[in-house]
Amino acid sequence: MRILVKIPILLLGLASTTAVLGQVDARAIIRRAVAAEDSNWKIARNYTFSERVDLRYLDSEGRVKSSEVNTYEVTLLQGSPYRRLTARDDRALLPREETKEQDKLAKSVAERRKETQAQRDERLAAYQNRPEWQREAWRELPEAFDFQICGEEIQDGHRLYVIQATPRRGYQPRSRTAKVLPHVRGKLWVNKQDHQLVKAEVEVIDTIWVGLFLVRLAKGSRAAFAQTRVDDEVWLPARVQAFASARVGLLKVLHIEQEVSYSGHREPRADYPIVSQMEGK
Repeated sequence: MRILVKIPILLLGLASTTAVLGQVDARAIIRRAVAAEDSNWKIARNYTFSERVDLRYLDSEGRVKSSEVNTYEVTLLQGSPYRRLTARDDRALLPREETKEQDKLAKSVAERRKETQAQRDERLAAYQNRPEWQREAWRELPEAFDFQICGEEIQDGHRLYVIQATPRRGYQPRSRTAKVLPHVRGKLWVNKQDHQLVKAEVEVIDTIWVGLFLVRLAKGSRAAFAQTRVDDEVWLPARVQAFASARVGLLKVLHIEQEVSYSGHREPRADYPIVSQMEGK
């Protein structure tokens, strides 16, 4: 009986929540998320981390044909990232592989030391300003989709808007990167407090042609990513997952599943062992 009594109260609560959400402008939230991401990047670019890449090649039935797991340490080497292989298949590198990685690191240190000021400025600007394709996608995101708030969730103590994104009919992409947007739909989780995009899921709803029609990304391919709050000041990547079916050229078909996980986020220190050791030579 108590459950029956509570049902009308629950329905009234859901109705009032829906009414409140209906008063919120979803597109305005996304615009704030775009601005928040730009500010977040200025802090995030100064962090280093470990990156584990699990790549699996599948057959047409979804069974794993082959796989590889590589782990990298991503550090800042004289102001921009350096990605160093540290493990294969969750095992330490063989001595000859470790030597090869040390040699590659030493070469990169030497090359960056020899840079002119103009070359150094160009390298740092290329990293600090983010790739143009990323900026293109973010700039057009608010106008490329119709957004609808479909609820709220709580994750790790953060209250999140849950927003559906569907391609906006009649929208004309203004950049090369944005030409992909009419072919996907998504679901976005945005932090109510700071408007940071915390999670996203994207699905291809129409074939995407890539690279002068040499690659076709199939309908049903999908991707997801999630971020985590670090040092109570910045959101950093936690996990990226993707499943893609693609036709390369006329004959070759690939089914790929990939999961990238990030850990050990930290601000770089002057005494970071690998880099400081090489720079001291």
